Amino acid sequence: MTAGTLGIVRQAEHPVLPKPTHDERARQEFARSLKGFVQQGLLPGLGPVFQGRVGPAFARAHGRPPADRHDIRRGMVEDPYFQHYAATNRIAQELLWESVLDSIERQWSALNARAAQLSARATAPLEIAAGFDVPRYVTAIDIHCMPGGYAAEAGPDDVAAGALYDRGVFLYAMGFMGPFNDDMGRSVVNWLKRHLPDFRPQRILDLGCTVGHSTLPYKEGFPEAEVTGIDVAAPQLRYAHARAAGLGLEVAFRQRNAEATGFPDDHFDLVVSHILLHETSGKAMPRIFHECFRILKPGGLMIHADLPPFDLMDPFAQFILDNETWYNNEPFWGAMRDVDQPALARAAGFVDVRFDTAPMAILEAAGAAGGAEREFVAGEFAPGGGWEILVGRKPE
Repeated sequence: MTAGTLGIVRQAEHPVLPKPTHDERARQEFARSLKGFVQQGLLPGLGPVFQGRVGPAFARAHGRPPADRHDIRRGMVEDPYFQHYAATNRIAQELLWESVLDSIERQWSALNARAAQLSARATAPLEIAAGFDVPRYVTAIDIHCMPGGYAAEAGPDDVAAGALYDRGVFLYAMGFMGPFNDDMGRSVVNWLKRHLPDFRPQRILDLGCTVGHSTLPYKEGFPEAEVTGIDVAAPQLRYAHARAAGLGLEVAFRQRNAEATGFPDDHFDLVVSHILLHETSGKAMPRIFHECFRILKPGGLMIHADLPPFDLMDPFAQFILDNETWYNNEPFWGAMRDVDQPALARAAGFVDVRFDTAPMAILEAAGAAGGAEREFVAGEFAPGGGWEILVGRKPE
């Protein structure tokens, strides 16, 4: 597999993945290809538009060039090319979810029954808390425009939101997260093996795990470890538990809040998250860092994988990524990248705090197979071909 073929990777099947009909699959593939056209056909034109007309027009109107991403946005939102890009990108996002919904609704009862059967056979526990209070930053908005949001339930023991997330994220990422949507977790595991070859965690916790895409690589990479994924959304966890069982991996999934997990002090050797922090809030984020510190053993590691903070990017790249804030129901997306995350980690007690890059596992595999590196200028997926990780260690 070469890097040029990554965008046409097919999603790996498993027992609870919705099975589309021919027509449903055609709609889904159209949605994915439209997303690809926006990224590869429309997005690259934004730079010349800004350099050629929007930037000079802003300078003439204000007597200075645009100073930051906010100035760039003020100019770009008036330009018809950007309006065309933003509208098409939003349409593609909504269409990909809609293209999956028909498939899920058609087999809703069968999916729920299959998930329940798989979970019943698993030995690792599934914990759903009665009366659990899902944070408002999850319930108040349909994040990523996903209909109903992450925690929506259509009935008792429902897994539909998990099924929608599983298939929808694959289309959203256009295959760049790999056939199991697990590239972030796999990339961090590779980073650990490369940088800390003697690290042997016995207990691993994945915060905000949704359907366990990034959780399962830790069980594969550290098979002797007790691996747990937590999330606030019950349908995601039910689906995650059944998916793990269907893939032959014993991982525990529990409905808990990353701000206050309820685990004992000094319990885990490794606490990780994958694109979680930008789904929280300015108040929740420092609480999560303090909770990570509390539940880690002395010497334990905290790793949060996401996209780079804005101070590591030029203003135009910031503007491109900040479109998620404005047009994809991601209210904390931009604000989170303005936060001094290393300072928050140090304030919680962590040492050896730093940002590093975990190269995308799927690109490394493609390179090993003789594929060229993927060209990337700006967009949602790992600028430069790697995931930015914030690493901190609890002192011994």
